[in-house]
Amino acid sequence: MTDFLLTPADIEALWLTFKLASVVTLLLLVISTPLALWLSSGHSGSHRMGTHRLKGMVQAMIALPLVLPPTVLGFYLLIAFSPTSGPGQFLHGIGLGSLAFSFTGLVIASMIYSLPFVVQPLVNAFNAIGVRQTEAAATLGAGRWDTFRYITLPLARPGFITAGVLGFAHTVGEFGVVLMIGGNIAGETRVASVQIYDHVEALAYPQAHALSAILLVFSFAVLLWIYARRTGATGTSGAKGWL
Repeated sequence: MTDFLLTPADIEALWLTFKLASVVTLLLLVISTPLALWLSSGHSGSHRMGTHRLKGMVQAMIALPLVLPPTVLGFYLLIAFSPTSGPGQFLHGIGLGSLAFSFTGLVIASMIYSLPFVVQPLVNAFNAIGVRQTEAAATLGAGRWDTFRYITLPLARPGFITAGVLGFAHTVGEFGVVLMIGGNIAGETRVASVQIYDHVEALAYPQAHALSAILLVFSFAVLLWIYARRTGATGTSGAKGWL
């Protein structure tokens, strides 16, 4: 029975995983909110031909992680983070140094990989609001910030919750991208999925079972919550059309 207990290295990997997921989710919610607002159909100017094409291109770029193998994305990010590349030289010039095999590099790579899982629920939530409420607020003299703060944000709250949960869960389950970018450095880049891989490579199946069971229960709980919201009265605006 003691073989199935978590080791200190397992606990450290779990802590690092949830730390990474928390940082990535918070940053993605901040970045994705204005992006999703611009991509939503209710945004002014969204029906112009040039804007429509630009939005289509941006949406395609955001959705790339959904169809690309994680190793492909990780490979090109690894090249971009290289000190010999243009982006790598720029990052080194502003004092960030090399992002490869670092926690900061993991954060950036995970943000790119989980971006569609945060943007799309927010777009769905903003689209569900429509323009009638915002136009009514404008006629009453409300500015854009007041309209967003008091009208859009409260109505889109279910979408924000769904986006946060999906982004967090997807980051927790990453493997290929984090292995390519972060490698396997204990306490720095060795997240739970990489730790499980190490256990399997070492034929330490009891330890692999223990970690895998935690991630399995977590993932199932997330999916159960999302599907419960879909069938409930309050869960239609954020998750509908996404899962």
